[in-house]
Amino acid sequence: MYAAQYEITLPADYDMEIIRNRVANGGHVLDDRAGLGLKAYLVRERGSNGSPVNQYAPFYLWNDTGAMAHFLVGSGGFQNIVRDFGRPAALHWTGIACHAGPARTAPPRAASRRLTPLPSGADAEGTGLGTAALVEQEAEHVRRLSRLPGLHTAALAVDPRHWQLLRIVLWAESSVADHDATEHYEVLHLSAPGLDDLPQGRTW
Repeated sequence: MYAAQYEITLPADYDMEIIRNRVANGGHVLDDRAGLGLKAYLVRERGSNGSPVNQYAPFYLWNDTGAMAHFLVGSGGFQNIVRDFGRPAALHWTGIACHAGPARTAPPRAASRRLTPLPSGADAEGTGLGTAALVEQEAEHVRRLSRLPGLHTAALAVDPRHWQLLRIVLWAESSVADHDATEHYEVLHLSAPGLDDLPQGRTW
């Protein structure tokens, strides 16, 4: 499992109905994309749920990195983003865990994200296992979180270049239960052709 997201921050006075119409008209294109676990079409609107910005921020869980590469650089779809908005940085993380929640069969309407740094000094005992211990703690937290009513999918992944953990959670209705999330989003559409192929629990 591989996670990816790009963030397109839009002007403060941007009409977000443009993004809503874009997704309504084209969101179905990846509904049957081979190799894709899920794509959540995420937006934040300035002044809503504490968001300081207008932002379009699609999130992906890929089952096949070759399919991800084709999407990004093989004329597989990302060229439309580049054409319309310029080329944003594609954030990406290696998957650690994924859990189906009690609301897995409901279409998600909200999402929450938390980015957590993994400090280099988190190895007080000098064993080299400090980072592993922090990841273990967060993996257990995600596992417990996945039991909450209304939760669709919860995933954990790591960026080993910047040593940062990503927690992403999709919710059937509201993301308010994720109290320490750093971002809250609305889900405009979910493409989930490979949802059942995503790992259940740890990826190792």
